[in-house]
Amino acid sequence: MPDPPGPERDAAPSAWRISLPHTPAAVPIARALVRTALADIDAPADSDTAELLTAELVANAVEHTPGDTPIELVVELFSSGCQVEVHDDSPLPPGDLSAPGAVAHLDPWQEHGRGLLLIRTLSSACGHRPTAHGKAVWFTLPSRSG
Repeated sequence: MPDPPGPERDAAPSAWRISLPHTPAAVPIARALVRTALADIDAPADSDTAELLTAELVANAVEHTPGDTPIELVVELFSSGCQVEVHDDSPLPPGDLSAPGAVAHLDPWQEHGRGLLLIRTLSSACGHRPTAHGKAVWFTLPSRSG
């Protein structure tokens, strides 16, 4: 399967891959990993946005996939930006806020329901793809100069 659209692929990207517990404790662990990955090599992508969107992906995976199978976080850094993927064992696709009028149906008083909207709004690209054991949901961020 071809790579999802996103930052131009470098010959040798820096990549981190880690299994996370299928619990809410995975969210701060994932945020810390993304923050560290971006800081360690002075990556060009916006780390605050990367942390926020990563937290949304991980929280969605924990909340919306049954069982206790670990989820996996993959962070790839490129000279042109970064890509973050969260893998879980559910084959069901995430909700889709790209449908016409989907944003209009969000209740401003509800605590939940804005994660995918944030991801679609703040990332340069996002999506999901099937994997051998479920799915991967991903987003890309461009470099700050891009």
